[in-house]
Amino acid sequence: MAHEIYARIRKNPKFHQLVKTRTRFAVVLSIIVCAIFYGFVLLVAFDPELIGKRLGSSYITIGIAAGLFQFIFFWLLIWWYVYRANGEFDRLNEEIISEAEQGK
Repeated sequence: MAHEIYARIRKNPKFHQLVKTRTRFAVVLSIIVCAIFYGFVLLVAFDPELIGKRLGSSYITIGIAAGLFQFIFFWLLIWWYVYRANGEFDRLNEEIISEAEQGK
């Protein structure tokens, strides 16, 4: 019985849409994270003077501010992924399972 349900799920166009949408979203987020993270690392490697500059008269440097920005930005990306996963992706997943159980 379970094998038939899995076969119906794989044949469902909504399943292919879910896989395509979720994969595209994950790839885009991965590219963004890698670009920001490795951009920071490359900036540290090739322009350490810039990273060491202070912001105004404070003790906070550009490097510290950029590092904090990364944490905040990555948390926002995580929130965005969870928001879509718990909304759009879960809704599509429930529809696919429901249709497979009904034999559609």
